[in-house]
Amino acid sequence: MKELNSILAAFGDSQHNDQQVFLATVVNSQGSTYRQPGARMLITSTGKMVGTISGGCLENDVFEHTRVSMPDGKPIVVTYDTTADEDIIWGFGLGCNGVVNVLIEPVNQDNPLNPLAFINQCFHNQQPGIIATVMAVEGKVNVQVGARLILQSNNTVNTDIKDEYLTAALLKDAQAALENQHSSFHQYQLAVGKVDIFIEFIKPPPHLIIFGAGRDSLPVAEFAKALGWRVTIVDCRGSEVTQERFVMADQVILTRREILHKQISIDDDTIAVVMTHNYLDDLEILKVLIPAEISYLGCLGSKQRTARLLQDLRTAGVECTPTQLEKLYTPVGIDIGADTPEAIALSIIAEIQAVLANRGGGFLKHRMEPIHERNQVKEIPIDKL
Repeated sequence: MKELNSILAAFGDSQHNDQQVFLATVVNSQGSTYRQPGARMLITSTGKMVGTISGGCLENDVFEHTRVSMPDGKPIVVTYDTTADEDIIWGFGLGCNGVVNVLIEPVNQDNPLNPLAFINQCFHNQQPGIIATVMAVEGKVNVQVGARLILQSNNTVNTDIKDEYLTAALLKDAQAALENQHSSFHQYQLAVGKVDIFIEFIKPPPHLIIFGAGRDSLPVAEFAKALGWRVTIVDCRGSEVTQERFVMADQVILTRREILHKQISIDDDTIAVVMTHNYLDDLEILKVLIPAEISYLGCLGSKQRTARLLQDLRTAGVECTPTQLEKLYTPVGIDIGADTPEAIALSIIAEIQAVLANRGGGFLKHRMEPIHERNQVKEIPIDKL
Protein backbone atom coordinates (compact mmCIF):
# COMPACT_ATOMS: atom_id res chain seq x y z
CA MET A 1 0.00 0.00 0.00
CA LYS A 2 2.82 2.41 0.79
CA GLU A 3 4.26 1.97 -2.70
CA LEU A 4 0.89 2.69 -4.28
CA ASN A 5 0.42 5.74 -2.06
CA SER A 6 3.82 6.99 -3.25
CA ILE A 7 2.77 6.47 -6.88
CA LEU A 8 -0.46 8.40 -6.32
CA ALA A 9 1.45 11.24 -4.67
CA ALA A 10 4.03 11.34 -7.47
CA PHE A 11 1.28 11.41 -10.09
CA GLY A 12 -0.35 14.33 -8.32
CA ASP A 13 2.95 16.21 -8.28
CA SER A 14 3.57 15.50 -11.97
CA GLN A 15 0.37 17.28 -12.93
CA HIS A 16 1.83 20.53 -11.64
CA ASN A 17 5.10 20.08 -13.53
CA ASP A 18 3.61 19.59 -17.00
CA GLN A 19 5.44 16.28 -17.43
CA GLN A 20 4.40 13.38 -19.61
CA VAL A 21 3.67 10.43 -17.34
CA PHE A 22 3.49 6.70 -18.05
CA LEU A 23 2.15 3.89 -15.92
CA ALA A 24 3.53 0.36 -16.08
CA THR A 25 1.29 -2.35 -14.59
CA VAL A 26 1.88 -6.07 -14.23
CA VAL A 27 -1.32 -7.44 -15.78
CA ASN A 28 -0.42 -11.12 -15.81
CA SER A 29 2.27 -13.48 -14.60
CA GLN A 30 2.96 -17.18 -14.86
CA GLY A 31 5.38 -19.28 -12.89
CA SER A 32 7.66 -17.76 -10.27
CA THR A 33 7.88 -13.97 -10.48
CA TYR A 34 9.04 -11.25 -8.09
CA ARG A 35 5.90 -9.09 -8.40
CA GLN A 36 2.32 -10.17 -8.93
CA PRO A 37 -0.45 -8.72 -11.14
CA GLY A 38 -1.45 -5.28 -9.95
CA ALA A 39 2.12 -4.16 -9.19
CA ARG A 40 2.69 -0.70 -10.67
CA MET A 41 5.42 1.76 -11.52
CA LEU A 42 5.07 5.42 -12.47
CA ILE A 43 7.51 6.79 -15.05
CA THR A 44 7.97 10.43 -16.02
CA SER A 45 9.45 11.73 -19.25
CA THR A 46 12.49 12.87 -17.24
CA GLY A 47 13.24 9.29 -16.18
CA LYS A 48 11.90 9.44 -12.64
CA MET A 49 10.48 6.08 -11.55
CA VAL A 50 8.28 5.45 -8.53
CA GLY A 51 7.36 1.89 -7.58
CA THR A 52 8.64 -1.40 -8.95
CA ILE A 53 7.38 -4.16 -11.24
CA SER A 54 10.28 -6.55 -10.66
CA GLY A 55 13.30 -6.97 -8.45
CA GLY A 56 14.90 -4.06 -10.28
CA CYS A 57 15.67 -5.87 -13.53
CA LEU A 58 12.88 -4.70 -15.84
CA GLU A 59 12.40 -1.09 -14.83
CA ASN A 60 15.03 0.48 -17.13
CA ASP A 61 13.82 -1.56 -20.10
CA VAL A 62 10.25 -0.41 -19.48
CA PHE A 63 11.49 3.18 -19.42
CA GLU A 64 13.12 2.64 -22.81
CA HIS A 65 9.80 1.37 -24.16
CA THR A 66 8.15 4.65 -23.15
CA ARG A 67 10.76 6.45 -25.27
CA VAL A 68 10.95 4.31 -28.43
CA SER A 69 7.97 1.92 -28.58
CA MET A 70 5.03 4.29 -28.18
CA PRO A 71 5.28 6.96 -30.87
CA ASP A 72 1.50 7.15 -31.21
CA GLY A 73 0.93 7.19 -27.47
CA LYS A 74 -1.17 4.02 -27.52
CA PRO A 75 -0.84 1.48 -24.68
CA ILE A 76 1.33 -1.58 -25.29
CA VAL A 77 1.88 -4.87 -23.48
CA VAL A 78 5.45 -6.12 -23.18
CA THR A 79 6.14 -9.77 -22.29
CA TYR A 80 9.23 -10.80 -20.36
CA ASP A 81 9.81 -14.56 -20.46
CA THR A 82 12.47 -15.70 -18.00
CA THR A 83 11.74 -19.39 -18.45
CA ALA A 84 13.87 -19.59 -21.58
CA ASP A 85 17.64 -19.64 -21.94
CA GLU A 86 17.38 -16.41 -23.90
CA ASP A 87 17.13 -14.61 -20.56
CA ILE A 88 20.89 -14.97 -20.35
CA ILE A 89 21.19 -13.10 -23.64
CA TRP A 90 18.67 -10.44 -22.63
CA GLY A 91 20.64 -9.80 -19.49
CA PHE A 92 17.61 -9.25 -17.27
CA GLY A 93 18.81 -11.98 -14.96
CA LEU A 94 15.51 -12.30 -13.12
CA GLY A 95 16.24 -15.83 -12.09
CA CYS A 96 12.55 -16.30 -11.28
CA ASN A 97 11.64 -18.79 -14.02
CA GLY A 98 8.41 -17.02 -14.90
CA VAL A 99 6.59 -14.93 -17.48
CA VAL A 100 5.52 -11.35 -16.82
CA ASN A 101 3.16 -9.23 -18.96
CA VAL A 102 3.51 -5.50 -18.40
CA LEU A 103 1.01 -2.93 -19.69
CA ILE A 104 2.65 0.43 -20.43
CA GLU A 105 0.35 3.39 -21.01
CA PRO A 106 0.35 7.18 -20.86
CA VAL A 107 -1.81 8.60 -18.09
CA ASN A 108 -3.31 12.03 -17.58
CA GLN A 109 -5.72 13.57 -15.11
CA ASP A 110 -8.35 14.42 -17.73
CA ASN A 111 -8.93 10.82 -18.80
CA PRO A 112 -12.09 9.56 -17.02
CA LEU A 113 -10.65 6.03 -17.17
CA ASN A 114 -7.34 7.00 -15.58
CA PRO A 115 -6.63 4.06 -13.23
CA LEU A 116 -4.62 6.17 -10.78
CA ALA A 117 -7.40 8.71 -10.40
CA PHE A 118 -9.87 5.90 -9.73
CA ILE A 119 -7.60 4.20 -7.20
CA ASN A 120 -7.11 7.53 -5.46
CA GLN A 121 -10.90 7.94 -5.35
CA CYS A 122 -11.33 4.47 -3.84
CA PHE A 123 -8.73 5.23 -1.17
CA HIS A 124 -10.18 8.65 -0.38
CA ASN A 125 -13.73 7.31 -0.04
CA GLN A 126 -12.63 4.10 1.68
CA GLN A 127 -14.65 2.14 -0.87
CA PRO A 128 -13.54 -0.82 -3.02
CA GLY A 129 -13.79 -0.90 -6.81
CA ILE A 130 -12.91 -2.82 -9.97
CA ILE A 131 -10.55 -1.96 -12.83
CA ALA A 132 -10.96 -4.34 -15.79
CA THR A 133 -8.21 -3.85 -18.39
CA VAL A 134 -7.84 -5.37 -21.85
CA MET A 135 -4.37 -6.90 -22.07
CA ALA A 136 -4.55 -8.90 -25.32
CA VAL A 137 -6.73 -9.02 -28.44
CA GLU A 138 -6.83 -11.64 -31.20
CA GLY A 139 -8.85 -11.53 -34.40
CA LYS A 140 -11.07 -8.71 -35.60
CA VAL A 141 -12.53 -7.67 -32.28
CA ASN A 142 -13.10 -3.90 -32.17
CA VAL A 143 -11.31 -3.47 -28.85
CA GLN A 144 -7.90 -1.91 -28.15
CA VAL A 145 -5.26 -3.07 -25.70
CA GLY A 146 -5.56 -0.85 -22.64
CA ALA A 147 -9.32 -0.35 -22.99
CA ARG A 148 -11.11 -0.43 -19.65
CA LEU A 149 -14.25 -0.91 -17.66
CA ILE A 150 -14.31 0.71 -14.22
CA LEU A 151 -16.89 -0.33 -11.65
CA GLN A 152 -17.50 1.65 -8.47
CA SER A 153 -18.86 0.17 -5.25
CA ASN A 154 -22.24 1.80 -5.94
CA ASN A 155 -22.37 -0.04 -9.31
CA THR A 156 -21.60 3.08 -11.35
CA VAL A 157 -19.90 1.96 -14.57
CA ASN A 158 -17.53 3.80 -16.90
CA THR A 159 -16.01 2.15 -19.97
CA ASP A 160 -14.55 2.80 -23.39
CA ILE A 161 -15.24 -0.77 -24.59
CA LYS A 162 -17.72 -0.42 -27.46
CA ASP A 163 -18.69 -4.05 -28.00
CA GLU A 164 -22.00 -4.37 -26.14
CA TYR A 165 -21.85 -8.15 -25.81
CA LEU A 166 -18.34 -8.07 -24.40
CA THR A 167 -19.28 -5.22 -22.09
CA ALA A 168 -22.30 -7.07 -20.74
CA ALA A 169 -20.30 -10.24 -20.04
CA LEU A 170 -17.43 -8.26 -18.53
CA LEU A 171 -19.72 -6.24 -16.30
CA LYS A 172 -21.22 -9.42 -14.88
CA ASP A 173 -17.75 -10.77 -14.05
CA ALA A 174 -16.65 -7.41 -12.64
CA GLN A 175 -19.64 -7.34 -10.30
CA ALA A 176 -18.82 -10.88 -9.16
CA ALA A 177 -15.19 -9.85 -8.52
CA LEU A 178 -16.39 -6.86 -6.49
CA GLU A 179 -18.65 -9.07 -4.40
CA ASN A 180 -15.99 -11.76 -3.92
CA GLN A 181 -13.24 -9.17 -3.35
CA HIS A 182 -10.93 -11.06 -5.65
CA SER A 183 -8.97 -10.29 -8.83
CA SER A 184 -9.25 -12.67 -11.79
CA PHE A 185 -8.31 -13.27 -15.42
CA HIS A 186 -10.82 -13.87 -18.19
CA GLN A 187 -10.57 -14.76 -21.86
CA TYR A 188 -13.72 -13.85 -23.78
CA GLN A 189 -14.39 -15.87 -26.92
CA LEU A 190 -16.31 -13.80 -29.46
CA ALA A 191 -17.38 -14.80 -32.95
CA VAL A 192 -14.61 -12.65 -34.47
CA GLY A 193 -11.79 -13.27 -32.00
CA LYS A 194 -10.60 -13.39 -28.39
CA VAL A 195 -10.03 -10.77 -25.71
CA ASP A 196 -7.95 -11.29 -22.54
CA ILE A 197 -8.91 -9.07 -19.62
CA PHE A 198 -7.42 -8.60 -16.15
CA ILE A 199 -10.17 -7.84 -13.64
CA GLU A 200 -8.46 -6.19 -10.67
CA PHE A 201 -10.07 -5.74 -7.27
CA ILE A 202 -9.06 -2.42 -5.70
CA LYS A 203 -9.19 -2.46 -1.91
CA PRO A 204 -8.55 0.62 0.24
CA PRO A 205 -5.73 0.39 2.80
CA PRO A 206 -6.62 -1.35 6.08
CA HIS A 207 -7.74 0.96 8.88
CA LEU A 208 -5.90 0.16 12.10
CA ILE A 209 -7.22 1.61 15.35
CA ILE A 210 -4.69 1.47 18.18
CA PHE A 211 -6.25 1.84 21.62
CA GLY A 212 -3.50 3.16 23.85
CA ALA A 213 -0.85 5.82 23.42
CA GLY A 214 2.02 4.40 25.41
CA ARG A 215 5.58 4.05 24.22
CA ASP A 216 4.93 0.55 22.89
CA SER A 217 2.09 1.86 20.71
CA LEU A 218 4.44 4.14 18.79
CA PRO A 219 6.35 1.45 16.81
CA VAL A 220 3.03 -0.30 16.01
CA ALA A 221 1.78 2.92 14.43
CA GLU A 222 5.08 3.47 12.61
CA PHE A 223 5.17 -0.06 11.16
CA ALA A 224 1.53 0.25 10.05
CA LYS A 225 2.20 3.57 8.31
CA ALA A 226 5.28 2.04 6.65
CA LEU A 227 2.88 -0.46 5.06
CA GLY A 228 0.60 2.34 3.89
CA TRP A 229 -2.23 1.59 6.34
CA ARG A 230 -4.56 4.20 7.79
CA VAL A 231 -3.89 4.62 11.49
CA THR A 232 -6.09 6.03 14.24
CA ILE A 233 -4.82 6.44 17.80
CA VAL A 234 -7.36 6.39 20.63
CA ASP A 235 -6.05 7.75 23.94
CA CYS A 236 -8.46 7.22 26.83
CA ARG A 237 -6.28 9.38 29.06
CA GLY A 238 -6.90 12.40 26.84
CA SER A 239 -3.31 13.63 26.91
CA GLU A 240 -2.57 16.57 24.62
CA VAL A 241 1.00 15.31 24.22
CA THR A 242 -0.38 12.33 22.24
CA GLN A 243 -1.06 14.62 19.28
CA GLU A 244 2.62 15.51 19.10
CA ARG A 245 3.96 12.00 19.68
CA PHE A 246 1.79 10.39 16.98
CA VAL A 247 2.24 12.88 14.16
CA MET A 248 2.35 10.00 11.65
CA ALA A 249 -1.21 8.93 12.52
CA ASP A 250 -4.11 9.88 10.26
CA GLN A 251 -6.26 10.66 13.29
CA VAL A 252 -5.77 10.98 17.04
CA ILE A 253 -8.82 10.74 19.29
CA LEU A 254 -8.49 12.04 22.84
CA THR A 255 -11.29 10.62 24.94
CA ARG A 256 -12.38 8.93 28.15
CA ARG A 257 -13.61 5.38 28.44
CA GLU A 258 -17.09 6.53 29.47
CA ILE A 259 -17.72 8.25 26.13
CA LEU A 260 -15.54 6.07 23.90
CA HIS A 261 -18.50 4.41 22.16
CA LYS A 262 -19.68 7.80 20.88
CA GLN A 263 -16.38 8.71 19.23
CA ILE A 264 -15.28 5.72 17.19
CA SER A 265 -16.76 4.09 14.11
CA ILE A 266 -16.19 0.37 13.47
CA ASP A 267 -16.91 -1.53 10.25
CA ASP A 268 -15.92 -4.90 8.80
CA ASP A 269 -12.74 -3.43 7.30
CA THR A 270 -11.49 -2.17 10.66
CA ILE A 271 -8.61 -3.83 12.48
CA ALA A 272 -7.87 -2.96 16.08
CA VAL A 273 -5.21 -3.50 18.74
CA VAL A 274 -5.95 -2.87 22.41
CA MET A 275 -2.83 -1.92 24.37
CA THR A 276 -3.82 0.63 27.01
CA HIS A 277 -2.23 -1.22 29.97
CA ASN A 278 -5.33 -0.22 31.95
CA TYR A 279 -7.75 -2.99 32.87
CA LEU A 280 -10.84 -0.80 33.17
CA ASP A 281 -10.08 0.96 29.87
CA ASP A 282 -9.64 -2.40 28.15
CA LEU A 283 -12.94 -3.60 29.59
CA GLU A 284 -14.86 -0.64 28.16
CA ILE A 285 -13.06 -0.88 24.81
CA LEU A 286 -13.85 -4.58 24.46
CA LYS A 287 -17.52 -3.86 25.26
CA VAL A 288 -17.52 -1.90 21.99
CA LEU A 289 -15.26 -4.13 19.90
CA ILE A 290 -16.35 -7.68 20.77
CA PRO A 291 -19.92 -7.31 19.37
CA ALA A 292 -18.77 -5.23 16.39
CA GLU A 293 -18.17 -6.44 12.83
CA ILE A 294 -14.38 -6.25 12.73
CA SER A 295 -11.67 -7.99 10.70
CA TYR A 296 -9.13 -8.42 13.48
CA LEU A 297 -8.98 -7.67 17.19
CA GLY A 298 -5.72 -8.01 19.10
CA CYS A 299 -5.43 -7.52 22.83
CA LEU A 300 -2.18 -7.10 24.73
CA GLY A 301 -1.87 -9.15 27.90
CA SER A 302 -1.68 -12.67 29.24
CA LYS A 303 -4.25 -15.40 28.72
CA GLN A 304 -5.22 -15.17 32.38
CA ARG A 305 -5.88 -11.43 32.10
CA THR A 306 -7.95 -11.92 28.96
CA ALA A 307 -9.98 -14.70 30.58
CA ARG A 308 -10.80 -12.33 33.44
CA LEU A 309 -11.77 -9.60 30.95
CA LEU A 310 -14.10 -11.97 29.10
CA GLN A 311 -15.70 -13.12 32.33
CA ASP A 312 -16.31 -9.52 33.40
CA LEU A 313 -17.78 -8.78 29.97
CA ARG A 314 -20.25 -11.66 30.32
CA THR A 315 -21.16 -10.44 33.79
CA ALA A 316 -21.84 -7.01 32.27
CA GLY A 317 -24.17 -8.61 29.73
CA VAL A 318 -21.84 -8.54 26.72
CA GLU A 319 -22.33 -11.67 24.62
CA CYS A 320 -19.08 -13.42 23.74
CA THR A 321 -20.02 -16.09 21.21
CA PRO A 322 -17.45 -18.47 19.67
CA THR A 323 -17.81 -16.61 16.36
CA GLN A 324 -17.08 -13.28 18.04
CA LEU A 325 -14.13 -14.68 19.98
CA GLU A 326 -12.65 -16.21 16.84
CA LYS A 327 -11.54 -12.75 15.71
CA LEU A 328 -9.88 -12.06 19.09
CA TYR A 329 -6.11 -12.62 19.10
CA THR A 330 -4.61 -12.64 22.57
CA PRO A 331 -1.86 -12.67 23.61
CA VAL A 332 -1.43 -10.52 20.53
CA GLY A 333 1.31 -11.14 17.98
CA ILE A 334 3.23 -13.93 16.28
CA ASP A 335 5.67 -16.00 18.35
CA ILE A 336 9.04 -14.57 17.29
CA GLY A 337 10.54 -14.24 20.76
CA ALA A 338 9.79 -10.51 20.90
CA ASP A 339 10.74 -8.72 24.12
CA THR A 340 11.26 -5.09 23.10
CA PRO A 341 8.62 -2.55 21.97
CA GLU A 342 9.89 -2.67 18.40
CA ALA A 343 10.02 -6.47 18.21
CA ILE A 344 6.59 -6.77 19.83
CA ALA A 345 5.23 -4.26 17.31
CA LEU A 346 6.75 -6.30 14.48
CA SER A 347 5.07 -9.47 15.76
CA ILE A 348 1.71 -7.66 16.04
CA ILE A 349 1.84 -6.18 12.54
CA ALA A 350 3.01 -9.52 11.10
CA GLU A 351 0.06 -11.28 12.72
CA ILE A 352 -2.40 -8.73 11.34
CA GLN A 353 -0.90 -9.08 7.85
CA ALA A 354 -1.19 -12.88 8.06
CA VAL A 355 -4.85 -12.64 9.13
CA LEU A 356 -5.70 -10.16 6.37
CA ALA A 357 -4.02 -12.43 3.81
CA ASN A 358 -5.67 -15.54 5.28
CA ARG A 359 -2.29 -17.10 6.00
CA GLY A 360 -1.01 -19.03 8.99
CA GLY A 361 2.09 -16.94 9.55
CA GLY A 362 4.48 -19.90 9.48
CA PHE A 363 7.86 -20.36 7.82
CA LEU A 364 7.81 -20.29 4.00
CA LYS A 365 10.32 -23.17 3.98
CA HIS A 366 7.53 -25.37 5.36
CA ARG A 367 4.89 -24.21 2.86
CA MET A 368 4.06 -26.90 0.33
CA GLU A 369 1.82 -24.73 -1.90
CA PRO A 370 3.06 -21.87 -4.12
CA ILE A 371 3.69 -18.63 -2.22
CA HIS A 372 1.31 -16.75 -4.51
CA GLU A 373 -1.93 -17.96 -6.02
CA ARG A 374 -1.55 -19.23 -9.58
CA ASN A 375 -3.35 -17.21 -12.23
CA GLN A 376 -6.11 -19.20 -13.89
CA VAL A 377 -7.69 -17.77 -17.01
CA LYS A 378 -11.43 -18.35 -17.23
CA GLU A 379 -12.51 -18.88 -20.82
CA ILE A 380 -15.93 -17.40 -21.51
CA PRO A 381 -17.72 -17.92 -24.83
CA ILE A 382 -20.01 -15.06 -25.83
CA ASP A 383 -22.92 -15.93 -28.08
CA LYS A 384 -24.30 -12.97 -30.00
CA LEU A 385 -27.98 -13.78 -30.04
